[in-house]
Amino acid sequence: MRMGTAILPAYLVVVATTVLGAQDLAVQRDQIARMPDGRPDLSGTYDAATLTPLERSVELGEKAYLTFEEARELAQNERALVDKANRRTDADREAPAEGGAAVVGFEDSEDGGNRFGAGNVGGYNWFWVDRGNEAFAIDGQFPTSIVIEPPNGRIPPLTEATRQQRMARASWRRANDGTAWWLKLEGPGPYDGPESLGIAERCLLGFTGAAPTYPSLYNNFKRIVQTEDHVMILIEMVHDARIVRMGLQHPPADQRFWLGDSIGWWEGDTLIVDTTNFLPQGAMRGASENVHVVERFTPQVGGDVLYRFTVDDPTVWTEPWTGEYLWRASEERVYEYACHEGNYAMEGILRGARLLEAEARDEATPERD
Repeated sequence: MRMGTAILPAYLVVVATTVLGAQDLAVQRDQIARMPDGRPDLSGTYDAATLTPLERSVELGEKAYLTFEEARELAQNERALVDKANRRTDADREAPAEGGAAVVGFEDSEDGGNRFGAGNVGGYNWFWVDRGNEAFAIDGQFPTSIVIEPPNGRIPPLTEATRQQRMARASWRRANDGTAWWLKLEGPGPYDGPESLGIAERCLLGFTGAAPTYPSLYNNFKRIVQTEDHVMILIEMVHDARIVRMGLQHPPADQRFWLGDSIGWWEGDTLIVDTTNFLPQGAMRGASENVHVVERFTPQVGGDVLYRFTVDDPTVWTEPWTGEYLWRASEERVYEYACHEGNYAMEGILRGARLLEAEARDEATPERD
């Protein structure tokens, strides 16, 4: 989370891009920071926050870019939302209605502020929210989504086998209705122990993915540390740190890792990172351990990095998909993200489950005379 970070407005990015387009490419190439061996030096901190969504809205069809006016309106609407969400909270307000409080900032929306589902506990303001203040621009154009392939800007459909698996799994995860409903399921339950809870819930891996990594509601900073033999990519969200081994090969398929195995090489001034060998639990955004991710890090004049990735997992999606967005160079520092340290939530979840199970068993036991 960073407060008060100055980011170049999108409309100025368009002007700057137009001016730079007229410069000699060789001059631009000389403006890129380099290592002693002549390779680009990507070391630094980057702010990946953006209002550009991962997937394009269905209503936009195959419209690949926003107009300048649409991008400006998007930024203005976000500023208005943040101002509204950061209003002083009324200390004398009534308790929220049954079903939970409205999401702060969205109280006047058509869904009554419950766009994130019922049971919201509310919030004082948007102090922790830092999802960016504009859409990013590439070559003076504002993409309507981070996903650029398929052409509709959306993640491809699931394979039939994966769709069936997820439908079956849905019965294993559902809202808490105050009963031990899982006792009626065959096999293990969702709250049997710490290992039953989700990977992100246990803070073993971040919520924004590592390979590839996406923008999020907050904690959007990335840090790169580069040497001749290795590149470290630190994700601020839950402190995932990837180590890219340069010029080497992947290990055998039976050697698997939480963040996968990443190897890298250079194609001109672009760093290519190839990642495979994921653990089943560590694969990103619903992928399987078979996922193959290829990322491209291309330095830009001024210090930004154009980040492009392709995800290929034929066991999950019907075709590969590709996305790209801008990482803006920043002078900020990435601080520790401690996640569950000192957090009693997991103990509360498991203890609550044991109490509900005890109640269910008592109700099922006939009373003796």
